[in-house]
Amino acid sequence: MKYLFLFFIPIMIYSQNFIGQSSDVGKVNIKGESLYDSIKKAYVITGSGENIWGYEDAFHFVWEKVEGDIFMETDIEWIGEGKHPHRKGGLMFRAGLSENDPYVDIVVHGDGLISMQFRKEKGGETSEIKSNVKPPVKLMLEKNADQYTASLLKGSIIYPVGTISLNLSDSLYAGIVVCSHDSTVSEKAVFRNVNLKFQKPLNRERKVESTIEIFDLETRTRKIFYRSREHFEAPNWSPDNKFIYFNKEGKIYRIALDGKIPEAVNTDFAIHCNNDHGLSADGKMLAISNHDKDGLSRIYVLPGDGGIPQLVTRKGPSYWHGWSPDSKYLVYCAERNGNFDIYKIDIDGKNEIRLTDAEGLDDGPEFSPDGKYIYFNSERTGKMKIWRMDADGGNQTQITADEFNDWFPHPSPDNKYIVFLSYAPDVTGHPPNKNVLLRLLNLQDGSIETIAELFGGQGTINVPSWSPDGKRFAFVSYRLIY
Repeated sequence: MKYLFLFFIPIMIYSQNFIGQSSDVGKVNIKGESLYDSIKKAYVITGSGENIWGYEDAFHFVWEKVEGDIFMETDIEWIGEGKHPHRKGGLMFRAGLSENDPYVDIVVHGDGLISMQFRKEKGGETSEIKSNVKPPVKLMLEKNADQYTASLLKGSIIYPVGTISLNLSDSLYAGIVVCSHDSTVSEKAVFRNVNLKFQKPLNRERKVESTIEIFDLETRTRKIFYRSREHFEAPNWSPDNKFIYFNKEGKIYRIALDGKIPEAVNTDFAIHCNNDHGLSADGKMLAISNHDKDGLSRIYVLPGDGGIPQLVTRKGPSYWHGWSPDSKYLVYCAERNGNFDIYKIDIDGKNEIRLTDAEGLDDGPEFSPDGKYIYFNSERTGKMKIWRMDADGGNQTQITADEFNDWFPHPSPDNKYIVFLSYAPDVTGHPPNKNVLLRLLNLQDGSIETIAELFGGQGTINVPSWSPDGKRFAFVSYRLIY
């Protein structure tokens, strides 16, 4: 597969050769130092300190104080084997120079682990997002308003690590760090190609940047497939493994997996499509949800390559979510008599059958690959959770039960996993522009794993997006940029 390499660095007015002031942060017994080799254009940083972790830090920091949006990148190489496998070196944005100040970083450990670390508030505990990508890589750290993004560049491929929202400060200490993870020794690292760019705050509205990412189940890595400074949603992977479909500005588009430019899919009069669309299991038909002249969403089907849509649901609003494996039925969320429930219908529009009748919203239905079950999300217990029922609506059973609000379950083609979207406990509905999790439910043992933390929500993974072999899936992450 060829990945379309479109990486946009925010437009920065100020760009400088990073020189930096040098200081130890926290309780450091062995003084650190910074040496700059002007010929090799490299920094040799020596640092000690117990750790960058927990509630307080101790490390050596070479920094510049900047404000506004920030982009920073570097290559890093350790000198010597080191004493501790978790010595750390990398990039950091920090609110202050006290040991317990909030911060965000992207660091390489002595054993090759790369992680994004952050402390949300002064004196708070450190959190971490780990990457499965191994060095050598270029570290990249960005700030856009209150969004912080860590990424890795390996060859020509960008591997996102995470995007989080933190309320730090418009003015931050940005720089490179070394921590020995053992206060009795110092460690040394070489930083090359250190680049710092920043943009002071502008008096204009930020725009949405959308990125289709592909998650690889085997390597547990995220790759950027397509990125653009516009808003699009809901990737759907074609069964022939040739395209990813998505919606943008009321229309359906598809982009070839060999990295070509997106092309519009002909949907004739249906030019107000929302993010509920998807191909049948054989790829011959495409279901769309279009807002008609009365403003209500109705479901249509058309040839997978485009054509004239045929109405399926005469009643609205109706929002498509799944095909039966034999391509004979659709399942969807619809409002009838003031309540949103799960319905099933023949693709010719006959025999609309109500499958759920619980109070509250039932949404996101999708068949299991063998057609035995329908997975969906429901708030009938007071919190949005993942549920399962038989294909005829019987035996409705709750699947997830922790503190998060869970949406849009998508079973893998091999019936081993379900990927779904999770919001924080205090979030109502499925709004856009939130810190969200992508989580993976193992259907063999019932375990749940967080596999991605990102900025998104509505539009991230509304519809089925697994690759045909069940080894990867696509989703959309977002950023707010100038």
